[in-house]
Amino acid sequence: MIIKRRFDPLKVLGYVRGELLLGLAAAGAAYVLHRYEPLVALPFSIAATLGGALAIFIGFRNNNAYARWWEARTLWGGIVNSSRVLARLIITFTDSHAHQASYDPARSASFKREMVYRTIAWAHAMRLHLRGQGDWSPVIALIPPEEHDVIAQAANKPNLIMQGMGQRIYRAMADGTLGGFDSFQMEGQLLALANYQGGCDRIKNTPLLRQYHYFTRLFLQVFIVLLPFCLVADLERMGIGWTVVPLSAIIGFVFAIIGKVGEVNEDPFEGRITDVPLTAICNTIERDLRELLGERELPAKLRSVDGYLD
Repeated sequence: MIIKRRFDPLKVLGYVRGELLLGLAAAGAAYVLHRYEPLVALPFSIAATLGGALAIFIGFRNNNAYARWWEARTLWGGIVNSSRVLARLIITFTDSHAHQASYDPARSASFKREMVYRTIAWAHAMRLHLRGQGDWSPVIALIPPEEHDVIAQAANKPNLIMQGMGQRIYRAMADGTLGGFDSFQMEGQLLALANYQGGCDRIKNTPLLRQYHYFTRLFLQVFIVLLPFCLVADLERMGIGWTVVPLSAIIGFVFAIIGKVGEVNEDPFEGRITDVPLTAICNTIERDLRELLGERELPAKLRSVDGYLD
């Protein structure tokens, strides 16, 4: 996620270099051709009409792209909250049975640590699953050794980790670590996490309608090519025909940047600098949950680098 308020102009230009080159080539052609054949000039109303249609398509796509990005961030905000609540329930319910004769301090401490670590592992697994990354060592390190091979071979690792969490809760009910209706509230938080996973999978696996993406790019390219032919005649009459090149480039740049903003935001789980900062969110979850366990040696808080938060 981009944190800084100022942008590197060269990096910005890199995002729209194709559109800029197309605009410069079209503007140069319009200027040269108009010198030899004035009839190549087009009425400005053509550019105005195309610009209006393009603005509608870009506006629609940008609104929907931002809605997808914000929903993704909202889902991960819910993951943070439900992870904290689940960890609190695990610790509170386990400690609440300390007065019972069957209470085993070592068993209860082991259960709390295992379940909280499983919750952290699930968050990291969701991050890696959504981004399609292959280094699962942060997840494997947090789950019991006997489950390493099973998790490593699973296609949907977050789903399997959550299944293990549910099974562990009911083993704790059987051995007396938990009791009564403790599992009901824990299962409620597991259900919330499963719903958040489903929402993230929906965003990941369902792209913004491709026809809007295709036609927005097509209309943008047509607009950039025709724009200088609609400007050149008026500029020549003013005696500044050469300005058709920089003016067309500037106008095309503005439309291209507006279009690119929506394009880069419509897929928020691709590991790009414009995406939801999943690594930072998982770092927050891990720090908060380990602190609930009473640990003092926590992972360093992840901070932005050069204005970017991963």
